[in-house]
Amino acid sequence: MNPKVDDYIGNLKNWQTEIALLRTIVLDCGLTEEFKWRTPCYSFQGKNIVLLGSFKEYCAISFLKGSLLQDANGILSKPGENSQAVRLIRFTDWEEILKIKPIMKNYIHEAIELEKAGLKVNFKSNTELELVAELQKTLAENPVLKSAFEALTPGRQRAYNLYFSASKQSKTRETRIEKYIPRILDGKGINDCICGLSKKMPNCDGSHKYIRCAE
Repeated sequence: MNPKVDDYIGNLKNWQTEIALLRTIVLDCGLTEEFKWRTPCYSFQGKNIVLLGSFKEYCAISFLKGSLLQDANGILSKPGENSQAVRLIRFTDWEEILKIKPIMKNYIHEAIELEKAGLKVNFKSNTELELVAELQKTLAENPVLKSAFEALTPGRQRAYNLYFSASKQSKTRETRIEKYIPRILDGKGINDCICGLSKKMPNCDGSHKYIRCAE
């Protein structure tokens, strides 16, 4: 067990029991536990197999090459409409996890065998939106962020890409991307309201500028 994952689970406000249970199941399949992209990551011989994630409305186990799994039980879903590789299983309580524990283990072992065989996902090129190079690199290095970005509407994806690419300096583009990672992970567009006070939801109308801290 990785101590960083201990800290991660200990600091969770939601889904603590469920993530801990998923962790036990994954480790029982012989995977190596790591902590990458601010989330528990499990690998086989250095190859990433699954991630555990805690979100507002659910927790999930994500298979990084899930599109290659047979999914005989029909329990996998795309994290976003445009997701080509990642597939996940969502949970809203620990009982749901226990109900499919044997099936989930079979999926994990199948994912390991796919990795042993060296199988890869054949990605389709995105002809509609050419992402700025720094964003492509960041998404390739962070599967969780990639899934969250792909789950955004095409309009929100374009807005982010336009803003990131507007800077002439690569370092500035990288800084902008890093700044907006939490917002992307939260499923928000670059122009979406995050304070909850906007009268033009989901768009921001600048209401946050008038928030004053109580003295």
